[in-house]
Amino acid sequence: MAILAGGLVLGVGAAITLAAWTDREFASGAFGSGAFSLVGSPDGTAFSEHPTAPGAALTFAVGADRLTPNATVYHLFSLKLGTGSNYGADLTLTSNGTGTIAPNVSYGIVDVGTGTSCDATAFAAGTAVVPDSTPATLTTPDEIGTLASLTEQRNYCIAVTASGALGQSQTGSITWEFLGTSAAPIS
Repeated sequence: MAILAGGLVLGVGAAITLAAWTDREFASGAFGSGAFSLVGSPDGTAFSEHPTAPGAALTFAVGADRLTPNATVYHLFSLKLGTGSNYGADLTLTSNGTGTIAPNVSYGIVDVGTGTSCDATAFAAGTAVVPDSTPATLTTPDEIGTLASLTEQRNYCIAVTASGALGQSQTGSITWEFLGTSAAPIS
């Protein structure tokens, strides 16, 4: 019994000795999420968020509500990062055409650079981002550019063209979804 008691005392002493030889280090970090938003403008100057369809109303040139076969109408739509964004954006586009007119209209989009004019001349001089004759409904996202700083702005000229098969009294709309996906941090 004495041997067992001595072993027990020795075990407690060894545990106390081992406990005296431990050490700890801690590290911690504080975390938060960055901000990211995309804003749009139908005139290239007054920007706001339009997060749900139908979004910003684009008032196309006179005659957009009474198209004739092969007629084309134009409108500007500009994008930039929202104030306080910490990240750039990769931009893609899809569209949804509705109504009886949708099968008989198509569109194309060009980047007009720093200009905010959008007519046949600006469209012809712009850099194509969505080819002419794109159907009113585009379900596969089309890459249309990037935004890498808070001062960068993309000015897009949209041309909508009626087909030669356009019938009388057709109506409908096209809703474009410009999607910004956060990209590299803005430095």
